[in-house]
Amino acid sequence: MTGCKSDKSEYDKMVEFGQKYTDAWNSKVPEKMASFYAEDGSLTVNNGTPAVGRKQLAETANSYMEAFPDLELTMDSLTKGNGTYRYYWTFRGTNTGPNGTGNKVDFSGFEEWTMNEQGLVQKSIGTYDAEEYNKQLNGN
Repeated sequence: MTGCKSDKSEYDKMVEFGQKYTDAWNSKVPEKMASFYAEDGSLTVNNGTPAVGRKQLAETANSYMEAFPDLELTMDSLTKGNGTYRYYWTFRGTNTGPNGTGNKVDFSGFEEWTMNEQGLVQKSIGTYDAEEYNKQLNGN
């Protein structure tokens, strides 16, 4: 039977997962983004301090959602690696949140996901060009 959900490849399911993850970011509800992670899942961005657990993950998402009330995340692509997936994204928004600069940002990056057996993100390593982001954010 073609066309059934069960006929989707693992990669197709992950593309769908990535699109739903993108929608969760765009929902402006931080807990929705965190729900894509395992209860003890982690997100590390640019070798910073990892956000561990859904509460910290939601707090991380919320910091971007508050700083950029008009944020729009797009999924650019998804690639499969050796036991991981790379979710490539573009982030656009205007920093009009508390103490915002009023400047627009438009930058891209990726998260490398290690999934758990339940199909949730166990570990995500996020990377983007922080120098370019800060230049746009501060208008330098």
